[in-house]
This record gives sequence, C-alpha cells and structure tokens, in this order.
Amino acid sequence: MDAWSFEAIGTHWEISAGAPLDAATRAAVSGLVSGYDQALSRFRSDSVLAGLFHGGGTAVLPGYTAELLSLYDSLDRLTEGRMNPLVGGSLELLGYGPGYRLTPQGPASGAPDWQRAVQWESVQREAGGPAEVRLSLAGPGTIDVGAAGKGQLVDLVWELVTGRGYASVVVDAGSDMRHSGPALRVGLEHPFDPQQAIGVVQLQDRALCASAINRRAWGNGLHHVLDASTGLPVNAVAATWVLARDAMTADGLATALFLTDPSLLAAEFDFDYVRMFSDGRAEYSSAMAGVLFS
Repeated sequence: MDAWSFEAIGTHWEISAGAPLDAATRAAVSGLVSGYDQALSRFRSDSVLAGLFHGGGTAVLPGYTAELLSLYDSLDRLTEGRMNPLVGGSLELLGYGPGYRLTPQGPASGAPDWQRAVQWESVQREAGGPAEVRLSLAGPGTIDVGAAGKGQLVDLVWELVTGRGYASVVVDAGSDMRHSGPALRVGLEHPFDPQQAIGVVQLQDRALCASAINRRAWGNGLHHVLDASTGLPVNAVAATWVLARDAMTADGLATALFLTDPSLLAAEFDFDYVRMFSDGRAEYSSAMAGVLFS
C-alpha cells in the first residue's frame, strides 16, 4: 500500500491505496478539502457560513451539504436537541473558537433551537446543473458541523479517489476512516492513555469513526463534546467508536452516543458501536462483543 500524508482542517490525513496517487488526483483531493473548509468552517472569517454568524441571513452552499444537514436534522430530533449544530456559539464561549483562545469567554449557555432557527433547501439553478443548498439562519448563531462534517469530507475524498480507479483505498483523517479492500485491523485508542488500546476491530468496506473527550480538551473539564441544551461538556461518556456504511453517518453517531441511548439511534440507523463511560465501563452492540480486551 502506498500512503500520502498531509495536514488539513486541523488534523493529520493519510490516504493509502494499492498504487501511488498521481499528481492530478492529489491536486483534486487538495482542492476538495480546501473547498469544503472554505464553505463550512467556523474557524475561518471568510467561510461561506461565517457570513451568517453575526446577523443571520441566507448562505448558498455546495449541493453535498444537503446530506449533511439531513443527518443533523435527524440527530437533533433523536437526541431531543442535545446534538444541535448551533452549539458552535457555546463552544466559542468556552474558548474553542477562531484563534483557539482556549480560555472561557463567559458562562455556558444552551444553543438556539435548530428546527426553529434554521431553514434549508436543496435546489438546482438550471436543468441538469449542479445542485446547491440555500440555508437561512433566522438570527445570530454559530453553526458547527464538526460532529459529522469531517466524516463527510472523508467520504467525499474516498469517493474521489475510488472514482479515479484506485483500489484498496483507506482514507484516514484523525479518528475518522473509510475503507475498501482487504480487511484492516484497527486499534481502539484508550481515552485515558493514548499509548494503550481497549480492543481491536476488523474494518472492511465500511467506515470507522471515534470521538473522545481527550481529543480536543483544554482547561479543567473542558472538551469539544457539548450537550447543546446546556452548553456544557458531557462528562458521563469518555469515548465512542462506530462502524457504519459511510464515515459521515459513523462520525455523527459517534457524537450522538454521548448524548442519547444507542437503542434510539438504532431505530433509524444501521451501525455497530462501543461506548466507554468515564468510570471505565464499556457497552457495545452484539457485533462488537469480540473486539474488546478483557
């Protein structure tokens, strides 16, 4: 396997394939990643979404955003508003915003109601032309798509590379992976000791995504997984791992498992999971029973 590594959107990427990626494919990947960041980042003042944050209004986004927003609509509903993309404002109050101050700017507060504050629709500007998404925000608010956006970008990159004829492709962006080809054994990093694993999962033709409170943590008890209804970090769950058909779904569900019971998510999504609590206990779906070390 040939591997190409680079840094983008605040994390380390590695793309492996059965043959070296040619220069045109690497350039296409770089352009896709840059375009995604320019459209959806809340850390860039020049992003398309950033134009809404202070006064609301309407933004025109790439067509692929429809699938991402549809997932967020479902997870907001299934978690009763606890997983809400408008949590971006709460994250910035706690110090996790542009410039990475990592110093709280004020007391935590819950996010505005997603279903009431945001409207969006997918439209085509012309017959046979590319679709676009028009998203309207009723008033000031900060949208953060990080809970599933990185997973979607992994999918888009994987689709680009496989669509150019490459086989046995693994796209790994930090803790989010999309795989095709021979089975790959992947360790599940212990959230309290990155040098240890709590188990090993076999990944083949699926996506594996993880979320943990140690991944982006700062200050006393501050980390990036918030309950949007309160604006406070979740403290009962320490880490989650999800296997699903695609990385966007796996990424979103990995965050949702911090906020609601797996059975509620399983009513609408097909996935396997491990969830580790802050006291060291772990629970898992039946298909994951053999992956944990005793």
